[in-house]
Amino acid sequence: MPQSGTNIRLRSARVAAGYHSQQALAEALGVGVRQVRRWESSTPPWPHPDLQSALTQLLGQSMEELGFTPPPGRESSSDRRRSAGDNNRRGLPAVPARSASAIQPASVGDDFAAVTRAHRSLYWSVAPTALYPTVLGHAELGCVLLTETAGRTRQAVASSLSETWLLAGRLQFFDLRVPDEADETWLRGLQAAREAENHLLGAATLAHMAFVPGWGGRLDEAAQRIVAARTYARRDDSPALFLAWLDAVEAECETRAGNTRTALHLISHGESLLAACNELPVPDWFDWFSAPRLAAFKGNTQLRAGHLPQARTTLSAALDQLPDTEEKQRSVVLGDLAAVEAASGAPEAACQYAIKALDQLKRTWYATGMDRVREVRQSLVPHQTLPCVRELDERLYDWSTTVSALAR
Repeated sequence: MPQSGTNIRLRSARVAAGYHSQQALAEALGVGVRQVRRWESSTPPWPHPDLQSALTQLLGQSMEELGFTPPPGRESSSDRRRSAGDNNRRGLPAVPARSASAIQPASVGDDFAAVTRAHRSLYWSVAPTALYPTVLGHAELGCVLLTETAGRTRQAVASSLSETWLLAGRLQFFDLRVPDEADETWLRGLQAAREAENHLLGAATLAHMAFVPGWGGRLDEAAQRIVAARTYARRDDSPALFLAWLDAVEAECETRAGNTRTALHLISHGESLLAACNELPVPDWFDWFSAPRLAAFKGNTQLRAGHLPQARTTLSAALDQLPDTEEKQRSVVLGDLAAVEAASGAPEAACQYAIKALDQLKRTWYATGMDRVREVRQSLVPHQTLPCVRELDERLYDWSTTVSALAR
């Protein structure tokens, strides 16, 4: 016959951790629901040491905080771990331990994720210097919430926190141009992905981390990170678009190292993946890549390989396929088209594309796009007395563009 009364501490911790029924907790622990009912009674039996460890890990509280009373002369597994210390965590920065003084409701996971989604959308239009402090503050909040959540709720917070660190790193690397800081930020994102047990987010973070050595000319280091990213991607059901993006990341690193033939082979493999299309769902956070963007990668590689007619065709098609809302990427493609015309000995056409890129940058700033325009202007030095180049200079160094470049 069921015992009267309830272990309210265990019940509250269970619900706060996202296990809204006794059956859900039982399944997570691998025990029968009857066992959970006994623990939630007024006189809960002292669990086996293995179940103590599982309970404290899932719910984030000690056995005593969960309403259990150890038999005389017995010590809980959580007490033993605290006395011994946790010496096994090395390498990545440690995720804060959950505080015993506070526990957040299960709804905090959805609330934190909603802000994460908003920041992800704002990235495409808000100035990076304005958005970055807010994203960083959100990440700091996520670290606090990790100390006050457990179980499924903590896992949900960790997943959103990993997305937030990923976005913060993208702002640092692509917009603010502080690659070393981005590398450290992405490392924290990788740790959060580990806490969330989200292999696809881990793969995305590792691939982004490959950009740092890849753009710095350290191809061997970049290759190691890409191999790690591919390994993590194999641990999950990776959509074709994600796998094609991994090919594009590796292709860009190879291109910057001068290995354009290898890069074009990788891009061809990515195109084959998209053509086959495994129809697996694409995560909402994976919003920075598409088939037109793969074409943009290809056009840039063809440009650097000296295949100018092919690059012109590829980049023009990519520009036509990019939505008008993707202004950051459009500025990059326009810059590459300007570079194609400059390399083809057509300075007037090059300047026209460069000015169009500046128009995009005036609406939505993107450091990578401005880099493309400046590279084109440098290549036009032999033609700098031409009226078209002087017009480009007027636009490149007008008040708005100059202040924006220095302020952002």
